[in-house]
Amino acid sequence: MPPAAERATKETAPRAAPALSAPQRALHKLGLKRDIDLALHLPLRYEDETRNIPIGQAREGGTVQVEGVVLDHRVETRPRRQLVVRIADDSGELTLRFLHFYPSQQKAMPVGQRVRVRGELRVGFFGKEMVHPAVKAVTEDTPLAQAMTPVYPASAQLPQAYLRKAVAGGLQRAALGEVLPPEVLPPGLPTLKQALQLLHHPTPQTPIAALEDRSHPAWERLKFEELLAQQLSQLEAKRERARLQAPALKAEPGGLPEQLLAALPFSLTGAQHRVCEEIAADLARPQPMHRLLQGDVGSGKTVVAALAAAVAIGAGWQCALMAPTELLAEQHFRKLVQWLEPLGIRVAWLSGSRKGKARQQMVDMVASGEAGLVVGTHAVIQQDVNFHRLGLAIVDEQHRFGVAQRLALRSKLEASTLEPHLLMMSATPIPRTLAMTYFADLAVSTIDELPPGRTPVLTKVFADGRRDEVIARIADEVEAGRQVYWVCPLIEESEALDLRNATETHAELCAALPGRSVGLLHGRMPAADKAAVMAEFSAGRMQVLVATTVIEVGVDVPNASLMVIEHAERFGLSQLHQLRGRVGRGAVASICVLLYTGPLSPSGKARLKAMAGTNDGFEIARLDLEIRGPGEFMGARQSGDALLRFADLAQDAPLLEQAREAAAVLFSRHPAAARAHLERWLATRAEYLKA
Repeated sequence: MPPAAERATKETAPRAAPALSAPQRALHKLGLKRDIDLALHLPLRYEDETRNIPIGQAREGGTVQVEGVVLDHRVETRPRRQLVVRIADDSGELTLRFLHFYPSQQKAMPVGQRVRVRGELRVGFFGKEMVHPAVKAVTEDTPLAQAMTPVYPASAQLPQAYLRKAVAGGLQRAALGEVLPPEVLPPGLPTLKQALQLLHHPTPQTPIAALEDRSHPAWERLKFEELLAQQLSQLEAKRERARLQAPALKAEPGGLPEQLLAALPFSLTGAQHRVCEEIAADLARPQPMHRLLQGDVGSGKTVVAALAAAVAIGAGWQCALMAPTELLAEQHFRKLVQWLEPLGIRVAWLSGSRKGKARQQMVDMVASGEAGLVVGTHAVIQQDVNFHRLGLAIVDEQHRFGVAQRLALRSKLEASTLEPHLLMMSATPIPRTLAMTYFADLAVSTIDELPPGRTPVLTKVFADGRRDEVIARIADEVEAGRQVYWVCPLIEESEALDLRNATETHAELCAALPGRSVGLLHGRMPAADKAAVMAEFSAGRMQVLVATTVIEVGVDVPNASLMVIEHAERFGLSQLHQLRGRVGRGAVASICVLLYTGPLSPSGKARLKAMAGTNDGFEIARLDLEIRGPGEFMGARQSGDALLRFADLAQDAPLLEQAREAAAVLFSRHPAAARAHLERWLATRAEYLKA
């Protein structure tokens, strides 16, 4: 190739992106890529480098900054090698000790050098001293810092000095002009730019306590901005869905829903009637329903789901019901077959354990439309499952499914112009602040009434030392003709966790209850074995069932009156409440025993106290949110990190109300400002809104 051509080729070839340094890679790992990301990376705490304290006045135990002249420095070898430097000012002397040091540090502190030193002061055998303080060589006229020094969340590859410089640069370059009209802002708050400048570099006069507890107006502005972005994103998701088309599913007089109601062996509660009407009204519209059905444990959500399915099937469409575990899916399947097959509805069953010809037969029933209702686990959304005419998708225990799984279920409606209606069910009631934030894009129906005949469950908390008393109580319950659950957190021994396991407990109870049937149920058993054990227990032929948390939801045995939860301190609050809901389903008085092994952590103690204090699922959910925070509480609702980094739902409810009102005003009167605000705050972080 001629030199000129070679030169031209080199000039036009795309240049490789420059390799990132280790600190730059660490910045990107923390999500700090844009200038606005850096500006919103706020300090964990602050160090006061705005004043020096005379050495003589410095008190033990506090972190202080002093300035003095080096009197001498030496390397000592006993009791271990260390650099010892002695400095002094007019009021006293101070010893600096460095257990790890470099020759350059020695050179930086020659005798006669003035140094500014910051660290924790303690009084040792030789007087006042600091170990590994921060040291800076200064002159008599070196100015002090004019603002508090921020300390940022960082990583091992990201030195504070580098991060401070990067954040300061991002703060300077970020476009922080006001995009919100004054009418939507709470009164008395600074601009966003002023708020961020103050939070990164507070003056010595700024009350540090107000910064640390996030009550300062600068924090209020930031939290309001974040909540507003979250509200706008939910409003946008809701409006996007309103533009989509769905089949209008209307129930005809005397149709399938009315036939099902007439055939049921019980009457619906007022709350069940109300939510059925809300769901039916949604299904009749040509826009996709996106509704959350919430109700406490045992409130009767399955029959509401069955009636919703009857509306869809009666209108000539199919319904899919997806549950997170095979055990729960099978419970639904049995009930729905019992209610719907007498009305001529074919119900298909799809699960991971059903394979070969049996599975293919079900898949064919779904594809041909012969199956009006399809019940199953994740198997329902596998690639080879094609629906003839999917009009309604029901997702039980929706917090256990990720965004991608819910999107896959919605994509099963092959007519590209239509979306299926979506009903999500949860036995973990959503606290009001969560309903207003993360679930603001959903319509929420609440069953707030238990069916008649349900008895409140008495909850007792026992230390593991009282295990023998608990086993004696089990013998009494069994003698009286009732049944018992015993729940363990592990299946077999683990060296990592010293917890009693299900197999060991099963052997212990078999020995303690001779002549009685004690079953064992856990997630690793083949599906057929699990079904056989549950059938024995449900039929009353098995008196005690030792199980892992596979029985957390869906299992309904009215004769079970005692639930023992071993190592209760290891379970989450909502999980404990779900497990407790397996008893108290009949007319007999029921007890839940929480066995714990000490010492308890503060959150473990709080969970057990909450369980003993209330049976109200809404109160449990509120306390759970308080203890765990929204990210953990919501499970897989989000895709990625929790959206709220600054606001606290427990403390900032008034700001949340203001943000809701402001979002509605912005969308209707200032759409350009709404878009600019969303772009600034969310960028690519709103993927989860699609589901």
